[in-house]
Amino acid sequence: MNLKGITAEKLVALYRNRDLSVTEVISGLFDDIERIDPNVRAFITLMRDRALKDARSLDARIASGDTIEPFAGVPVAVKDNISIRDVATTCGSRMLESDVAPYTATAVERLRGAGAIVVGKTNLDEFGMGSSTENSAFFVTRNPHDLDRVPGGSSGGSAASVASGMSLAALGSDTGGSIRQPASFCGVVGLKPTYGRVSRYGLVAFASSMDQIGPLSKSVREAAMALAVISGLDHYDSTSSGARIGDYVRGLDRPIKETRIGIPKEYFAGNLDPEVRRKIESAIGLFEGLGCAIEEISLPHTEYAIATYYIIAAAEASSNLARYDGVRYGLSETGRNPGEMYRRTRMSGFGTEVRRRILLGTYALSAGYYDAYYNRALKVRTLVLRDFQKAFEGVDAILTPTTPTTAFRIGEKTADPLEMYLSDVFTITCNLAGLPGISVPCGWNSTGLPVGMQLLANHFQEGLLLRLAHYFEKAGGFTL
Repeated sequence: MNLKGITAEKLVALYRNRDLSVTEVISGLFDDIERIDPNVRAFITLMRDRALKDARSLDARIASGDTIEPFAGVPVAVKDNISIRDVATTCGSRMLESDVAPYTATAVERLRGAGAIVVGKTNLDEFGMGSSTENSAFFVTRNPHDLDRVPGGSSGGSAASVASGMSLAALGSDTGGSIRQPASFCGVVGLKPTYGRVSRYGLVAFASSMDQIGPLSKSVREAAMALAVISGLDHYDSTSSGARIGDYVRGLDRPIKETRIGIPKEYFAGNLDPEVRRKIESAIGLFEGLGCAIEEISLPHTEYAIATYYIIAAAEASSNLARYDGVRYGLSETGRNPGEMYRRTRMSGFGTEVRRRILLGTYALSAGYYDAYYNRALKVRTLVLRDFQKAFEGVDAILTPTTPTTAFRIGEKTADPLEMYLSDVFTITCNLAGLPGISVPCGWNSTGLPVGMQLLANHFQEGLLLRLAHYFEKAGGFTL
């Protein structure tokens, strides 16, 4: 059964009325995956047996008249840096190719507790380090809208699974735009929650002060449903927040008239593609038509964000990935002494991009360079946060392009790491400041590729973001 034209709510209603069986839908979905995925390559691991077992159990509950959960029988995909017990969690790396997770991430547990059925683990740039899903150690994932183009990264497999109808929703992780950028490239909704809104327990660490789990979906409503399920305090994660969780779904239809939306001038200069610019300008006009107040604002430290992000993220990656030493778990190569064993293990286990970032981060943290690079980057990070704090004194939300361009061709930017890094120029400030952000489709370019619009709000204002995105989605005709 192809899921492209159906929503999670509609599917659950069909189950509830016994118009469809869960087993029938999940079995049919795996048939679709067998047909579609050899071209898209979204999945690293499929979980057919476990998914069908869950489906049969849910069918039995429905037959007995039990009340079913809001995500009951909804097929979801999970990025392969998020742990599921007794399933390989590879992080797209040879280092963890044969590693099986001993526990399940809190976000996955909460989704499964709401009835969701996990169909598989999706491909990603190795350890989340990339913007195209070309850095996976296993294979390149392709954009369902054009198989010669990238799906974005690092959550490219999750975005591609939703866009191609192989899942109704997916979990990704976002360290510098890794949910929002592939959502933009694949024409789906991608939500990066406030840092701490969703537990990171079970997420393999890349840059711990910026990593955040969030949903990708076909519609804003499904993103709201997923966020309501996965949010909240978790005693397994000391950085998770107990801040109040709103009723995100019911709040979608609250009025947005007179909401103040800021347009940062720094995001509309330089390398912004003209077609993307026109779509974003149309989006701004649509919000004006909905009664929102549009104001130009400035985020003056935006120009330093790329350098700041890649110093801090690389430094944290250097620290986090030091645990892969060939001793306790993961790949292990032999050597005449510990130093040789570490070196051979890491050369075999880590790909080029991961090694590049580890080296950059280790250098930035080394004696004599810590103050010049890492400490200075932390100070600029504070300035970026202050830019947003000042902006939110005058506006309620901020509107920007999600990406400077639409999806680029596979291989187009692999020879120039800096050019690849610039794909995230509009998304990384959100992570530096710990803010929530959402990317929603806002049209297509002249060759039929999706264009994404990004909305940002103050900490723990996901309800506002979802509401604005929902109104935009309906008014622009981007709903199913």
